[in-house]
Amino acid sequence: MASSSSFSSASNSQYCPRWKYNVFLSFRGKDTRRNFTSHLYQGLKDRGIFTFLDDERLEDGDSISEELVKAIEESQVAIIVFSKNYAMSRWCLNELVKIMECKEKENGQTVIPVFCYVDPSHVRNQSKSFAKAFVKHESRYKYDVEGMHKVQGWRNALTAAADLKGYDIRDEIESEKIQQIVDHISSKFCKSARSLSYLQDIVGINAHLEKLKSLLQIEVNDVRIVGIWGIGGIGKTTIAKAIFDTLSHQFKAACFLANVKENAEKNQLHSLQNTLLSELLGKKDDYVCNEYNGKCMIQSRLCSMKVLIVLDDIDHDDHLDYLAGDVGWFGNGSRDIVTTRNRQLIEKDDAIYEVPTLLDHEAMQLFNQHAFKKEVPDECFKKFSLEVVNHAKGLPLALKVWGSLLHKKGLTQWRRTIHQIKKNSNSKIVEKLKISYDGLEPEEQKIFLDIACFFRRHGRKTVMQIVESYDSGAEYIMDVLIEKSLVFISEYDRIEMHDLIEDMGKYIVKMQKDSGKPSRLWNVEDFKDMMVGNMVSRLNNAILFIFQKHIWPIPNICSSSFI
Repeated sequence: MASSSSFSSASNSQYCPRWKYNVFLSFRGKDTRRNFTSHLYQGLKDRGIFTFLDDERLEDGDSISEELVKAIEESQVAIIVFSKNYAMSRWCLNELVKIMECKEKENGQTVIPVFCYVDPSHVRNQSKSFAKAFVKHESRYKYDVEGMHKVQGWRNALTAAADLKGYDIRDEIESEKIQQIVDHISSKFCKSARSLSYLQDIVGINAHLEKLKSLLQIEVNDVRIVGIWGIGGIGKTTIAKAIFDTLSHQFKAACFLANVKENAEKNQLHSLQNTLLSELLGKKDDYVCNEYNGKCMIQSRLCSMKVLIVLDDIDHDDHLDYLAGDVGWFGNGSRDIVTTRNRQLIEKDDAIYEVPTLLDHEAMQLFNQHAFKKEVPDECFKKFSLEVVNHAKGLPLALKVWGSLLHKKGLTQWRRTIHQIKKNSNSKIVEKLKISYDGLEPEEQKIFLDIACFFRRHGRKTVMQIVESYDSGAEYIMDVLIEKSLVFISEYDRIEMHDLIEDMGKYIVKMQKDSGKPSRLWNVEDFKDMMVGNMVSRLNNAILFIFQKHIWPIPNICSSSFI
């Protein structure tokens, strides 16, 4: 049996991990599949609410499928769409009984009845069309004791469900009622999101969220732009994602536009404008073909919408000007959050949150998370831990990377690493992070540099196919890099790393080039220099280009490993 489920990028991490689905939709297919239920499903989908909907309901037989039983058990909320002929379907009635059984078990599940052009009393008392349905059912089972017991169970479930607080859409505007239901569901989920483990595991996040909320002033019905400013590795993106997940339910639409700086370099700004419009309008499309039209389109389409937008990692005036240039572009109550390393870009904004480094006890907590995981460290490591934490100066990225590097290492490795950190105490953070690279095996170093120079933000499956062609142990090495906090897999199954980790990798390659042993090329100008100097033959690894037609018409990735 085919089924579909709606899902957005932020959703799965927002909700309690015990639930596979946020919502299970129970409905009579012949009555509402092509009207009310389809519109409700789309509304839930547009808000990123993960919903189970059975696309090809046969509604036949005396028992429901195991797939539906499991889906009901794994859904936090069940919405029952009662229509005129709902009770005609034994399938629907059995589904309803299972839903009410799950509710009675007090597992935290919620049941919401929706009376779709039917009087709630008809459902509660099984009268009118519901009475006709039960005449049919009782006639079918009149000589079957077990069958009549089942019929009574159906009656009890209908009565119990109709007594619950729900929605009666008679004499109402259907679209407005659907919006109320979606708002209710979204609000309910967000309440549980505040206690999610993924937020609790972020050291110091509660203080960040409280300070940001005071700057955002969500309760005020104006439009505000708030900047999150700080050095690289301080946690700006993590904080922005946390506030986005916490507050997005309070807006009609929300969009987290990640990696603006890099995406703007790869694509023209109008491409980012199309992404923004697609997310906020709930329909993917190429709305504009240039950034000037994009400014007009954003203003005209969003000026009456209450939206939440995060522009993550901007580094140029154009990024803000063309994506969220003026408070007049958005409806009352809208909020725009911007993260950047350049304070000058956001000086004119309503408020700026300068992200502080971690307090000493927070820094130690974060370091211990990665150095010892859930283990209690031996007394002999505490002194060394304090030395590492002191040299990290409260920078989360350094604490995370160095902690991961030292995980399960002996005292000798700890002493050596701390010596290296102290040796580079006056160097910039990129040089300090190089210690994590030095701790890798040669093959691990090779694949790490390939990712830093060529494969960041590429699909994991594609990259692994390429890397495995020249290293059969690539899967294991990838796990090592993830374990050491040098690489992570994004929600879109892409290979990712922090900007400073990428900078560190490219810094190492530059050092190789300066020593006369270049290993990788990804910059067109550097490639031209090598061609002019006839030095390409000295390149010992790979070349990557993102080509434009006026440069040279050769493939996207070109590696000596394949030639």
